[in-house]
Amino acid sequence: MNGGLPVQVYAAGSLREALTEVARAQGGAVALTFGAAGLLRERIERGEPAQVFASADLRQPQRLAEQGGWTAPVVFTRNSLCALVAPSVHTSPAELLDTLLDPAVRVGTSTPLCDPSGDYAWTLFAQADAVHDGARAQLEAKALQLTGAPDSPKAPDGRSTYAWVMQQGHADVFLTYRTNAIAARAECPSLQVVALPEALHVGADYGVSCREDAPPPARAWLSALLSGPVQRILASHGFEKP
Repeated sequence: MNGGLPVQVYAAGSLREALTEVARAQGGAVALTFGAAGLLRERIERGEPAQVFASADLRQPQRLAEQGGWTAPVVFTRNSLCALVAPSVHTSPAELLDTLLDPAVRVGTSTPLCDPSGDYAWTLFAQADAVHDGARAQLEAKALQLTGAPDSPKAPDGRSTYAWVMQQGHADVFLTYRTNAIAARAECPSLQVVALPEALHVGADYGVSCREDAPPPARAWLSALLSGPVQRILASHGFEKP
C-alpha cells in the first residue's frame, strides 16, 4: 500500500486532458503535476517527489534512469507534430513549408531542451532542408519560442495554452502536437489544424518511467497506461497506440 498518500504522477502538459480523465476513470488517490517535460525532469532531479514520470519523449526519463533510481522508460503512446494556423493565414499541407518560410508569417514553437515539442519542431526544421535548401537556417532564425520555458507567458487557468497564444496574436502558425492543436481548435473553432506533408512528418514517442523504489500503487499506475481502457482514453484525445 501507499499509506493512503496519493501517487505522485508528473506528466507532460500535452497529457493534461487525457490523464485527468484517466485519473477519474481509475479512481484511487493520485496527484497530477503537468508541465514541460524537460523542466519536470529538472524538478525531479532537484528532489521533487515524483513517483511516475510520463514524458513527451524518451530522452527525459532515460536521463533519470541513467542517473539511477528510475526504471528504463517504455513507450506508452505516440503523438505527431502539426501546424495550428490563424484564420487569416491560408495554407495547406502541400503549401505549408512555403508558408513557414514566408517572412511575413510569424512561426511559433515551444522551447527546445525545456519542452520536447520544441525539440520536435527543430527536427522538422532539419528535415525541411531536404525539401528547400537553406530552410533549416531560415526557420531556426525566425522561430518564436513562445511556450515551455520557465519564463514563458502562462495562459489563464482553464485555457488552452495554444488557443490563448494564437488568440493573443503572438504567432500566425504554431508548430505543436496534434493533440494540442485539436484541443485548441475545440476552444477556438476559427483556428485551423493543418497536417504536415510527408516529407516533414515528425512523430513523438511518449515514454513513462517510475522510481525503482516506488510503492505498488505507483507501479500499478504505470502499468495501467498500457492497458486497453487507458489506451482507449488516450485515443479519444488524439493520441496513437505505441
